[in-house]
Amino acid sequence: MLNESQVAEFEKNGFLKGSVVLSEEEVERLRDELDDVLQGKTVKKPVLNHNLLGDDEDKPDSGSLYEGMKMTANEKVVQVVNIWMASDAFFQHAANKTICEEVAQLCNSDTLRIWHDQIQYKPPITGGPTAWHQDHPLWPIIQPADLVSAWVALDDAVIENGCMWMVPGSHKWGNHQKHLASDDNFMPYHRHPELLPEGADTKAVPFEIKKGQVGYHHSLTWHGSPHNRSEMKRRAIAVHYMPGHTRHEPTNNHVMLSYVTVNKGDIMQGEHFPVVYAPAGVR
Repeated sequence: MLNESQVAEFEKNGFLKGSVVLSEEEVERLRDELDDVLQGKTVKKPVLNHNLLGDDEDKPDSGSLYEGMKMTANEKVVQVVNIWMASDAFFQHAANKTICEEVAQLCNSDTLRIWHDQIQYKPPITGGPTAWHQDHPLWPIIQPADLVSAWVALDDAVIENGCMWMVPGSHKWGNHQKHLASDDNFMPYHRHPELLPEGADTKAVPFEIKKGQVGYHHSLTWHGSPHNRSEMKRRAIAVHYMPGHTRHEPTNNHVMLSYVTVNKGDIMQGEHFPVVYAPAGVR
């Protein structure tokens, strides 16, 4: 469980480094499972398995997320959405007791469901950027913006291989997704800073995470990650958790929309949004 100072840090900054939650053996098992999924060896399949920077037809709706960014032709960010649907090991990871207990603290909820999970793999040398963004505005079928993500590194994620960067306190500023951009040094800026609260500081800080360690961030926190020009891999699994009061409120399309079985305004639930933390008897 997180202590009071850790919870306060998350509430202030919108992100928090947690403990090492995976052993060496558990990391290796997830790496092996990831390899099988990427190579199409599993019977069950994820929702998506593609290059996030590509122009393939399966690219999820993301608006102008990469507009104006400088990238070369061979750059990749391999994205797998809902690997838990293809791998029991990744589903077990999503139900990790420590992670779920701590996310429940940060969400102030006694129930958690998987919204979806996401692998982002930046290969050595050619690993591309993940543009500056806020998560919740890219998920236009759920409300409110109370979700917390647990990002676990499967390799050391450091500045050299394209770790995430965060903007402290940005989760308190509301939805600014359509105004976010990055400069030539991959630092974020707001196209209309007059829309930000007085005194808002958009300076970003690196969020380096050790292999097997978890980092938490709020669904409105500004974050992004630059290229991986190193010879190191940068693999990670992020599970996006919904507190129990999350509702289905569609305003646009999303890759998970076709999996929704509840009516507009209802609690988002169902077999594709499983409960992973709840009081005894709740499912």
